[in-house]
Amino acid sequence: MPNLHHPAGATAADTVLARAREVLEIEADAVRRLVGRLDGAFVAAHDIVLAAKGRVVVTGMGKSGHVGGKIASTLASTGTPAFFMHPGEASHGDLGMIVADDVVLAISNSGESDEILRILPLIKRRGAKVISITGRPQSTLARESDVHLDAGVEKEACPLNLAPTASTTAVLALGDALAVALLESRGFGSEDYALAHPGGALGRKLLLHVADVMHTGERLPSVPAGATLKEAILEMSQKGLGMTAIVDPQGRVAGLFTDGDLRRALEKHDDIRGLMVAEVMTRSPRTIGPARLAAEAAQVMQAHHVSGRLLVVDESNRLVGALHVDDLLRAGVI
Repeated sequence: MPNLHHPAGATAADTVLARAREVLEIEADAVRRLVGRLDGAFVAAHDIVLAAKGRVVVTGMGKSGHVGGKIASTLASTGTPAFFMHPGEASHGDLGMIVADDVVLAISNSGESDEILRILPLIKRRGAKVISITGRPQSTLARESDVHLDAGVEKEACPLNLAPTASTTAVLALGDALAVALLESRGFGSEDYALAHPGGALGRKLLLHVADVMHTGERLPSVPAGATLKEAILEMSQKGLGMTAIVDPQGRVAGLFTDGDLRRALEKHDDIRGLMVAEVMTRSPRTIGPARLAAEAAQVMQAHHVSGRLLVVDESNRLVGALHVDDLLRAGVI
Protein backbone atom coordinates (compact mmCIF):
# COMPACT_ATOMS: atom_id res chain seq x y z
CA MET A 1 0.00 0.00 0.00
CA PRO A 2 1.29 3.53 -0.73
CA ASN A 3 2.52 5.51 2.25
CA LEU A 4 0.45 8.69 1.98
CA HIS A 5 1.33 11.60 4.24
CA HIS A 6 -1.78 13.09 5.84
CA PRO A 7 -1.64 16.73 6.96
CA ALA A 8 -2.63 17.41 10.56
CA GLY A 9 -6.35 16.77 11.02
CA ALA A 10 -6.78 15.32 7.52
CA THR A 11 -8.21 11.88 6.97
CA ALA A 12 -7.02 9.40 4.38
CA ALA A 13 -10.07 10.27 2.26
CA ASP A 14 -9.20 14.00 2.45
CA THR A 15 -5.70 13.28 1.21
CA VAL A 16 -6.94 11.14 -1.69
CA LEU A 17 -9.44 13.79 -2.75
CA ALA A 18 -6.85 16.55 -2.49
CA ARG A 19 -4.47 14.63 -4.75
CA ALA A 20 -7.23 13.89 -7.26
CA ARG A 21 -8.26 17.56 -7.38
CA GLU A 22 -4.65 18.59 -7.89
CA VAL A 23 -4.31 16.20 -10.83
CA LEU A 24 -7.46 17.57 -12.45
CA GLU A 25 -6.31 21.17 -11.95
CA ILE A 26 -2.91 20.46 -13.48
CA GLU A 27 -4.43 18.73 -16.50
CA ALA A 28 -7.12 21.39 -16.94
CA ASP A 29 -4.42 24.08 -16.79
CA ALA A 30 -2.41 22.24 -19.46
CA VAL A 31 -5.40 22.34 -21.80
CA ARG A 32 -6.17 26.00 -20.99
CA ARG A 33 -2.60 26.97 -21.93
CA LEU A 34 -3.12 25.45 -25.39
CA VAL A 35 -5.82 28.02 -26.14
CA GLY A 36 -3.42 30.95 -26.13
CA ARG A 37 -0.80 28.94 -27.99
CA LEU A 38 -2.90 28.22 -31.08
CA ASP A 39 -1.63 30.14 -34.07
CA GLY A 40 -1.02 29.90 -37.79
CA ALA A 41 0.55 26.47 -37.40
CA PHE A 42 -2.79 25.02 -36.35
CA VAL A 43 -4.46 26.65 -39.36
CA ALA A 44 -1.74 25.24 -41.62
CA ALA A 45 -2.24 21.74 -40.20
CA HIS A 46 -5.99 22.07 -40.71
CA ASP A 47 -5.52 23.22 -44.31
CA ILE A 48 -3.11 20.40 -45.15
CA VAL A 49 -5.52 17.74 -43.88
CA LEU A 50 -8.54 19.39 -45.50
CA ALA A 51 -6.83 19.50 -48.89
CA ALA A 52 -5.39 15.98 -48.68
CA LYS A 53 -6.75 13.45 -51.17
CA GLY A 54 -5.60 10.55 -49.02
CA ARG A 55 -5.99 9.66 -45.36
CA VAL A 56 -4.51 10.81 -42.10
CA VAL A 57 -2.07 8.21 -40.76
CA VAL A 58 -1.61 8.74 -37.03
CA THR A 59 1.48 7.29 -35.38
CA GLY A 60 3.08 7.34 -31.94
CA MET A 61 4.85 5.11 -29.43
CA GLY A 62 3.75 4.14 -25.95
CA LYS A 63 1.22 6.47 -24.32
CA SER A 64 1.44 8.76 -27.35
CA GLY A 65 0.38 5.79 -29.45
CA HIS A 66 -2.64 5.12 -27.28
CA VAL A 67 -3.69 8.75 -27.56
CA GLY A 68 -2.98 8.64 -31.29
CA GLY A 69 -5.34 5.70 -31.70
CA LYS A 70 -8.14 7.71 -30.14
CA ILE A 71 -7.37 10.76 -32.30
CA ALA A 72 -7.45 8.59 -35.43
CA SER A 73 -10.80 7.19 -34.35
CA THR A 74 -12.22 10.67 -33.70
CA LEU A 75 -11.03 11.94 -37.07
CA ALA A 76 -12.51 8.94 -38.89
CA SER A 77 -15.89 9.30 -37.19
CA THR A 78 -16.13 13.02 -37.95
CA GLY A 79 -15.49 13.00 -41.68
CA THR A 80 -11.70 12.75 -42.00
CA PRO A 81 -10.56 9.26 -43.10
CA ALA A 82 -7.83 8.18 -40.68
CA PHE A 83 -6.20 5.15 -39.12
CA PHE A 84 -3.43 4.41 -36.63
CA MET A 85 -0.08 2.93 -37.67
CA HIS A 86 2.32 1.58 -35.04
CA PRO A 87 5.76 3.09 -35.80
CA GLY A 88 7.55 -0.07 -34.72
CA GLU A 89 5.53 -2.20 -37.13
CA ALA A 90 6.08 0.39 -39.88
CA SER A 91 9.70 -0.70 -40.16
CA HIS A 92 8.53 -4.25 -40.82
CA GLY A 93 6.16 -3.65 -43.70
CA ASP A 94 3.36 -1.42 -42.41
CA LEU A 95 5.02 1.59 -44.00
CA GLY A 96 3.42 0.34 -47.19
CA MET A 97 0.13 1.68 -45.83
CA ILE A 98 1.30 5.23 -46.59
CA VAL A 99 0.99 6.79 -50.04
CA ALA A 100 1.89 10.23 -51.39
CA ASP A 101 -1.63 11.63 -50.94
CA ASP A 102 -1.66 10.84 -47.21
CA VAL A 103 -0.87 13.05 -44.25
CA VAL A 104 1.08 11.58 -41.34
CA LEU A 105 0.25 12.90 -37.88
CA ALA A 106 3.23 11.94 -35.70
CA ILE A 107 2.93 12.25 -31.91
CA SER A 108 5.88 12.25 -29.52
CA ASN A 109 6.17 14.25 -26.32
CA SER A 110 9.96 14.35 -26.52
CA GLY A 111 10.03 14.64 -30.30
CA GLU A 112 12.92 12.18 -30.27
CA SER A 113 11.17 8.78 -30.44
CA ASP A 114 13.59 6.49 -32.25
CA GLU A 115 10.85 4.46 -33.92
CA ILE A 116 9.34 7.57 -35.49
CA LEU A 117 12.60 9.26 -36.46
CA ARG A 118 13.73 6.02 -38.13
CA ILE A 119 10.81 6.02 -40.54
CA LEU A 120 10.49 9.79 -40.98
CA PRO A 121 12.85 10.04 -44.01
CA LEU A 122 10.98 7.17 -45.69
CA ILE A 123 7.64 8.86 -45.11
CA LYS A 124 8.91 12.11 -46.61
CA ARG A 125 10.43 10.19 -49.53
CA ARG A 126 6.98 8.82 -50.32
CA GLY A 127 5.75 12.40 -50.63
CA ALA A 128 3.36 12.37 -47.67
CA LYS A 129 3.05 15.53 -45.60
CA VAL A 130 4.06 15.29 -41.93
CA ILE A 131 2.32 17.10 -39.07
CA SER A 132 3.87 16.55 -35.67
CA ILE A 133 2.57 17.13 -32.15
CA THR A 134 5.34 17.29 -29.57
CA GLY A 135 6.12 18.95 -26.26
CA ARG A 136 9.46 20.29 -27.57
CA PRO A 137 9.39 22.72 -30.53
CA GLN A 138 13.20 22.38 -30.92
CA SER A 139 13.11 18.58 -31.17
CA THR A 140 14.19 16.66 -34.25
CA LEU A 141 10.64 15.59 -35.11
CA ALA A 142 9.34 19.17 -34.78
CA ARG A 143 12.10 20.56 -37.02
CA GLU A 144 11.68 17.90 -39.71
CA SER A 145 7.89 18.18 -39.97
CA ASP A 146 5.98 20.25 -42.48
CA VAL A 147 3.93 21.66 -39.60
CA HIS A 148 4.54 21.37 -35.87
CA LEU A 149 1.91 21.77 -33.13
CA ASP A 150 3.24 22.56 -29.68
CA ALA A 151 1.50 20.55 -26.92
CA GLY A 152 4.14 21.13 -24.26
CA VAL A 153 3.13 21.28 -20.60
CA GLU A 154 4.87 22.87 -17.61
CA LYS A 155 4.64 19.70 -15.55
CA GLU A 156 2.99 16.33 -15.47
CA ALA A 157 0.21 15.58 -13.00
CA CYS A 158 2.30 12.67 -11.75
CA PRO A 159 4.00 13.74 -8.47
CA LEU A 160 7.25 12.27 -9.81
CA ASN A 161 6.80 14.36 -12.99
CA LEU A 162 7.49 11.20 -14.98
CA ALA A 163 4.29 9.40 -16.03
CA PRO A 164 2.67 11.00 -19.11
CA THR A 165 -0.51 12.55 -17.70
CA ALA A 166 -0.98 16.26 -18.42
CA SER A 167 1.02 15.89 -21.64
CA THR A 168 -1.21 13.15 -23.03
CA THR A 169 -4.33 15.08 -22.02
CA ALA A 170 -3.04 18.13 -23.90
CA VAL A 171 -2.31 16.09 -27.03
CA LEU A 172 -5.74 14.49 -26.91
CA ALA A 173 -7.43 17.88 -26.58
CA LEU A 174 -5.38 19.27 -29.46
CA GLY A 175 -6.38 16.31 -31.60
CA ASP A 176 -10.04 16.90 -30.74
CA ALA A 177 -9.67 20.57 -31.68
CA LEU A 178 -8.26 19.60 -35.08
CA ALA A 179 -11.00 17.01 -35.68
CA VAL A 180 -13.81 19.43 -34.82
CA ALA A 181 -12.33 22.25 -36.90
CA LEU A 182 -12.14 19.87 -39.87
CA LEU A 183 -15.68 18.64 -39.19
CA GLU A 184 -17.05 22.17 -39.52
CA SER A 185 -14.94 22.98 -42.59
CA ARG A 186 -16.26 19.86 -44.32
CA GLY A 187 -19.87 20.70 -43.45
CA PHE A 188 -20.11 17.33 -41.73
CA GLY A 189 -23.59 17.05 -40.18
CA SER A 190 -25.49 14.79 -37.83
CA GLU A 191 -26.72 12.54 -40.65
CA ASP A 192 -23.11 12.09 -41.85
CA TYR A 193 -22.16 11.15 -38.29
CA ALA A 194 -24.99 8.64 -38.15
CA LEU A 195 -23.82 7.01 -41.38
CA ALA A 196 -20.46 6.44 -39.69
CA HIS A 197 -22.21 5.01 -36.60
CA PRO A 198 -25.04 2.85 -37.99
CA GLY A 199 -24.94 0.52 -34.99
CA GLY A 200 -25.34 3.23 -32.37
CA ALA A 201 -28.35 4.95 -30.92
CA LEU A 202 -27.77 8.04 -33.04
CA GLY A 203 -27.62 5.90 -36.16
CA ARG A 204 -31.00 4.39 -35.36
CA LYS A 205 -32.50 7.81 -34.76
CA LEU A 206 -31.12 9.42 -37.91
CA LEU A 207 -31.16 6.57 -40.41
CA LEU A 208 -34.54 4.96 -39.70
CA HIS A 209 -37.51 6.43 -41.49
CA VAL A 210 -41.20 5.99 -40.79
CA ALA A 211 -41.51 3.72 -43.83
CA ASP A 212 -38.97 1.34 -42.25
CA VAL A 213 -41.09 0.61 -39.18
CA MET A 214 -44.72 1.32 -40.09
CA HIS A 215 -47.49 -1.28 -40.54
CA THR A 216 -48.65 -1.79 -44.12
CA GLY A 217 -50.74 -4.17 -46.22
CA GLU A 218 -52.77 -6.66 -44.27
CA ARG A 219 -51.30 -5.41 -41.01
CA LEU A 220 -52.77 -1.95 -41.61
CA PRO A 221 -56.12 -1.37 -39.80
CA SER A 222 -58.60 0.47 -42.00
CA VAL A 223 -62.40 0.70 -42.51
CA PRO A 224 -64.48 2.77 -44.93
CA ALA A 225 -66.16 5.95 -43.76
CA GLY A 226 -69.58 4.22 -43.91
CA ALA A 227 -68.57 1.41 -41.52
CA THR A 228 -70.47 0.70 -38.34
CA LEU A 229 -68.87 1.08 -34.96
CA LYS A 230 -68.95 -2.69 -34.56
CA GLU A 231 -66.99 -3.15 -37.80
CA ALA A 232 -64.41 -0.62 -36.64
CA ILE A 233 -64.03 -2.40 -33.29
CA LEU A 234 -63.55 -5.76 -35.01
CA GLU A 235 -60.91 -4.29 -37.34
CA MET A 236 -59.12 -2.67 -34.44
CA SER A 237 -59.12 -5.93 -32.47
CA GLN A 238 -57.90 -8.05 -35.38
CA LYS A 239 -54.95 -5.78 -36.24
CA GLY A 240 -53.90 -5.33 -32.62
CA LEU A 241 -52.79 -1.69 -32.76
CA GLY A 242 -55.57 -0.25 -30.61
CA MET A 243 -56.74 1.89 -33.53
CA THR A 244 -58.12 1.88 -37.03
CA ALA A 245 -58.08 4.44 -39.80
CA ILE A 246 -61.32 5.57 -41.44
CA VAL A 247 -60.90 6.30 -45.14
CA ASP A 248 -63.05 7.70 -47.94
CA PRO A 249 -63.57 5.88 -51.29
CA GLN A 250 -60.32 7.36 -52.63
CA GLY A 251 -58.33 6.02 -49.67
CA ARG A 252 -57.89 9.43 -48.07
CA VAL A 253 -57.93 9.61 -44.28
CA ALA A 254 -61.25 10.84 -42.93
CA GLY A 255 -60.57 10.05 -39.29
CA LEU A 256 -59.05 7.81 -36.65
CA PHE A 257 -60.79 5.55 -34.16
CA THR A 258 -58.89 4.37 -31.07
CA ASP A 259 -59.66 2.51 -27.88
CA GLY A 260 -59.82 5.96 -26.25
CA ASP A 261 -62.60 6.95 -28.66
CA LEU A 262 -64.41 3.73 -27.74
CA ARG A 263 -64.27 4.56 -24.03
CA ARG A 264 -65.59 8.03 -24.69
CA ALA A 265 -68.43 6.61 -26.83
CA LEU A 266 -69.42 4.24 -24.01
CA GLU A 267 -69.48 7.13 -21.56
CA LYS A 268 -71.59 9.28 -23.86
CA HIS A 269 -74.06 6.72 -25.29
CA ASP A 270 -76.24 4.23 -23.42
CA ASP A 271 -76.40 1.97 -26.48
CA ILE A 272 -73.61 1.99 -29.07
CA ARG A 273 -74.87 -0.88 -31.21
CA GLY A 274 -76.48 1.37 -33.81
CA LEU A 275 -73.65 3.90 -34.05
CA MET A 276 -71.60 4.52 -37.18
CA VAL A 277 -67.86 4.92 -36.66
CA ALA A 278 -67.97 8.35 -38.32
CA GLU A 279 -70.09 9.57 -35.40
CA VAL A 280 -67.45 8.87 -32.76
CA MET A 281 -64.12 8.95 -34.63
CA THR A 282 -61.44 11.59 -34.19
CA ARG A 283 -61.59 13.89 -37.19
CA SER A 284 -58.46 15.42 -38.75
CA PRO A 285 -56.06 13.22 -36.77
CA ARG A 286 -52.33 13.85 -36.62
CA THR A 287 -50.48 12.19 -39.50
CA ILE A 288 -46.93 11.87 -40.78
CA GLY A 289 -45.29 11.09 -44.12
CA PRO A 290 -43.43 7.80 -44.77
CA ALA A 291 -40.21 9.61 -45.70
CA ARG A 292 -39.98 11.42 -42.37
CA LEU A 293 -37.52 10.21 -39.76
CA ALA A 294 -38.84 7.75 -37.21
CA ALA A 295 -37.43 10.05 -34.53
CA GLU A 296 -39.71 12.81 -35.82
CA ALA A 297 -42.71 10.50 -35.39
CA ALA A 298 -41.71 10.00 -31.76
CA GLN A 299 -41.52 13.76 -31.31
CA VAL A 300 -44.97 14.27 -32.84
CA MET A 301 -46.44 11.62 -30.53
CA GLN A 302 -44.92 13.28 -27.48
CA ALA A 303 -45.64 16.89 -28.43
CA HIS A 304 -49.27 16.37 -29.46
CA HIS A 305 -50.30 13.66 -26.98
CA VAL A 306 -51.61 11.30 -29.65
CA SER A 307 -51.55 8.21 -27.42
CA GLY A 308 -48.58 6.68 -29.22
CA ARG A 309 -50.39 6.14 -32.53
CA LEU A 310 -49.95 7.84 -35.88
CA LEU A 311 -51.41 7.32 -39.33
CA VAL A 312 -48.97 7.55 -42.23
CA VAL A 313 -50.19 9.31 -45.37
CA ASP A 314 -48.81 10.33 -48.76
CA GLU A 315 -48.89 13.82 -50.30
CA SER A 316 -52.59 13.40 -51.17
CA ASN A 317 -53.53 12.34 -47.62
CA ARG A 318 -54.06 8.75 -48.76
CA LEU A 319 -53.42 6.13 -46.09
CA VAL A 320 -50.17 4.20 -46.61
CA GLY A 321 -49.34 2.96 -43.10
CA ALA A 322 -49.83 3.09 -39.36
CA LEU A 323 -47.31 3.58 -36.60
CA HIS A 324 -47.47 2.59 -32.93
CA VAL A 325 -45.12 3.71 -30.18
CA ASP A 326 -44.16 0.06 -29.64
CA ASP A 327 -42.74 0.00 -33.17
CA LEU A 328 -40.41 2.85 -32.25
CA LEU A 329 -39.41 1.14 -29.01
CA ARG A 330 -38.58 -2.11 -30.80
CA ALA A 331 -36.50 -0.21 -33.36
CA GLY A 332 -34.51 1.49 -30.59
CA VAL A 333 -35.56 4.97 -31.68
CA ILE A 334 -36.89 5.82 -28.21
